[in-house]
Parts: sequence; structure tokens; C-alpha cells
Amino acid sequence: MSRDTHPGVQCPHCQSHLALVPVPGNSAAAPVPVPPAPLKEEWQPPPVADVLAVYAGRVKDAATATRGAAKVRESMGRAKAAAAQRRTAQKSARRTPKSA
Repeated sequence: MSRDTHPGVQCPHCQSHLALVPVPGNSAAAPVPVPPAPLKEEWQPPPVADVLAVYAGRVKDAATATRGAAKVRESMGRAKAAAAQRRTAQKSARRTPKSA
């Protein structure tokens, strides 16, 4: 049995069922009936802050979390600006005028 007609073709990473569809305009591809794939439930874990708050016996404070996130963003912005300035200084130091 070929892979094209096998009803159990799955993605090797997420194991979701794949439907092989013939390409329009390709006369060699014969339409093959594809069984309906079962719906996969999309589950995502809860945010880490919520889980850690439960283990620490605390309530997640949105205001404190927002302030903390703003501080982190500001610190990252300063670090990026300093890195860009450092790269510019290094480039200009490498471009010394050549003497004749």
C-alpha cells in the first residue's frame, strides 16, 4: 500500500492526522477519498506565574506583574541600545584611514 492512500498518515512531530490532497492541474494524481480526521483538542498549559503563585501560597497581583514586566522591557531596551552603541564603536575603530 502506498503512503498516498494510507489512511493513517501522521505528522511525526505532533501526531496529527494528515490528509494528502491531489495538486490541481496534475493529471497523474487520481482523487482518493480521504477519511475525516478526528479533531485534536488544542491544550495549552497555564501561565507560569499562576502556577508558581499557587505553590507559593500567594495570589497573583496584576499590578505588580505589570510593573515588573515594564522594568524588564526597559532594562532590555537599555541593553539593546548599549550593544548597538558598542557595535558602532567597534566598526568605527576598525575603519581606520589607511596611510599611503
